Parts: sequence; C-alpha cells; structure tokens
Amino acid sequence: MSAPKGKRVYLTWTDEMDCALLAVLVEHHNNGDHAQNGWKPHVYNAAIKNVRDKCNLEITKDNISSRCKTFDKHYEIISKILSQSGFGWDWDNNKLSIDSDDVWNRYVEGNKAAACYKTKVVKNWDAISTIYSTDHATGEGARTGVEDAQASPEQDGDASPNLPPKRQRTGDAILCMLGDMKTSFNDALKSTEPLPMPQVTPPAEILVALQMIPDLDRCDILKSYGKLILNERLFQALMELPMEMRKEWLLMLNEKNSN
Repeated sequence: MSAPKGKRVYLTWTDEMDCALLAVLVEHHNNGDHAQNGWKPHVYNAAIKNVRDKCNLEITKDNISSRCKTFDKHYEIISKILSQSGFGWDWDNNKLSIDSDDVWNRYVEGNKAAACYKTKVVKNWDAISTIYSTDHATGEGARTGVEDAQASPEQDGDASPNLPPKRQRTGDAILCMLGDMKTSFNDALKSTEPLPMPQVTPPAEILVALQMIPDLDRCDILKSYGKLILNERLFQALMELPMEMRKEWLLMLNEKNSN
C-alpha cells in the first residue's frame, strides 16, 4: 500500500536491520571507504543488499543516511559522557553505568541533551564507536570511542572527549626526547675513540727476557716460561726487578708453585 501523497513515510529500524547495516559499515570503514564527507557510493549499495538479504526489506540511501545520523548522535553524546569521571559502559545491558545519581545530575546540569541517555539502551556500541570515533577525532592523539569508554579521563563538562590535549602533548614530548637521544647518541659515536685493547706480551719476547737472565738453567727457564705466558702481571713484575734479582725471584716462584 502506497503512502498518501504529500506525507513522508518513516522507516522503523529493528535490531536485525541495525546489525545488517552496521556489519557492512564496519567492514567498509576498516577498508578505508568512509570519507569525511560520507560513505562512498558502493558502500550504500552493499548495505542495501545486505539488509535486503538478511531482513527481506528494501531500504534506500536516504534511509541509511538518516540512520547514520542517529548513530552519529549516539556516539557524540555517549562518548562525551564516557570521557567524564564516574561513568562507564555496561556491555551486558547496552547502556551507561553511573556511579551515583549525584554524578549524573551534575553532568546533566551542563549537558541537557544527554538527559534521556541515563537509562537509554543503545545496542551495537562497539560497532558505532568503531565507525564514528574517527569522524569526531582530530589530530594524531585522538582516541577511539572504545578507548574513551575504557580510560574515562576526567575532563571539564563542556570539553570535547575527542580532543585529548594531554595525549598529544605527551606524544610530542616523547618525539622530542627521542630526537634528543638520537642526537646525543650520534654525537657520542663521533667523539668516542676506540677503546684500546689490553696489551699482551708476545711469548717470544718473554722467552728472550728469560734467556738474558744470567745463570738461569734451561729447566728453570722452561718452568718460568710456562707461568709467565699465562700471567701478564707476573711478567710485568719480573721486568720491574733489577737483573741481579730476577733469577732468585723466579726460583722462589717455581719452588712455591712446586710445593
């Protein structure tokens, strides 16, 4: 039956229709088909087809645009509420969770448009916040609606929940710190000289030094050589002694280690 001429026909959306529509919108949103000025034409066609297939109902692009405005309004109001201290989202009952009536009354005093949302059921909040968070966000530090619901930072009642300056300033500060660290590290690399390797006396030099000690027997030379090539500090100690004391010191060292 056609509607009387001159009268506008309103479409009543059911939960099943909303699910069919939002499933398409989330998919195409993730594919980058959601521009600032609206959805790309093929998204409307896909949504119309999905609602027809799932709900056996014909809808139009205007119907979709009208429903999207409703979703957008839900997101704008609810996400702003969730950005305040004392509010959360009840995922089981699809509505706001409020710490106390006093918290709600104080908020509504400055936000009259939110009054009807105290007990309002809004299904598919996860899909709505996924789609519309980027529409309301500005700048790299903007958060999604889901993040707003989880974090719930305290802000002024009239402040937009989608412009978190603290996160932007933190991000800028981190970038500056990283830049300073990189510069300092590069400067350090340029100015640092290679660390010198510890000096080790070649075995041939140790052998020559032992052979120069007067009256040192072949057997004592070999015993001393075996010790000094393994201990650089012992060889340095030997070389600090006067030549006439080196034989006696080595014999004492060999005798001590033999006992």
